[in-house]
Amino acid sequence: MAFTTPVVVPYASYLRVYEPLAAFPEPERSHWARYARREHLPSAQDELRRALADLVPVPPVVVPVRESADAFVAEVDGVVCVCPWRTRLRGWQALDRIGAELPAPVLDAAVPPVVRREAAADYDRWRERNPDARPWIRSAAWHVPIRWFVLFSDEEREYGKGQGGGAGSGGQEELVLRYRTPMVQARRRVARALRVLREKLEDNPLVDGLVDVGRWLEEFHPRSLVELDYGGLVYTISEDQLAADHSAADAAEGLAALREGDGERASAAYERLTERWRAVRQRGLAS
Repeated sequence: MAFTTPVVVPYASYLRVYEPLAAFPEPERSHWARYARREHLPSAQDELRRALADLVPVPPVVVPVRESADAFVAEVDGVVCVCPWRTRLRGWQALDRIGAELPAPVLDAAVPPVVRREAAADYDRWRERNPDARPWIRSAAWHVPIRWFVLFSDEEREYGKGQGGGAGSGGQEELVLRYRTPMVQARRRVARALRVLREKLEDNPLVDGLVDVGRWLEEFHPRSLVELDYGGLVYTISEDQLAADHSAADAAEGLAALREGDGERASAAYERLTERWRAVRQRGLAS
């Protein structure tokens, strides 16, 4: 059976980057230093509740009026690192994505055209003032993109009760399946994977996805922490399936097999990955 949760959570996974305080200019650095010393820090569930609350009004508030001043916090080898939420920027970017993913009648019912036009105009004006802005968090609904697993090794897998979305969760433990790795390792694995894929395969969509992820990672401090969090997906996948899910190991095995010229083993690893996440995505379509 699947795990249950007392709150309604979007079934999404997250790829996050936690940067050391030294990566931020003043006065933002001082803000995050003070923020990280708080006794109670918000959790991933707190972020989701705030986002869902904005969808209640009519018309919905699809993009926050002000940027969030919150972040997830983690300590890496004694160094405090933060992952700013940047919910306003992510809201604009999500609005761009759903325009290509939803049928027009569904999109218009969920987010009226006038709301989308106003949000797009606001985003254009904001980008003119902030041309280099990028989010610290990427998300994917009802699956984990296969390319994300390339950044991690199976030894970095953490599964069980923990504090999702950073060190601060108000003392509440949540079910967590995540991977964490130093930025230098994540970049190295992306580079190695791209060399193998470009050498062994032609026109593979995984290449474009990895190039995009690699460019995103290059935007951050080299001493950052990279995290893949299954987020709300842990509440729609059974305990047995979660325990048996070693997707990063499958991705690594597939790449190793390709490197060695073992097409049969590479295909078997890729098939395990695609079948696992196809089943999860089908639940999203069924809902």
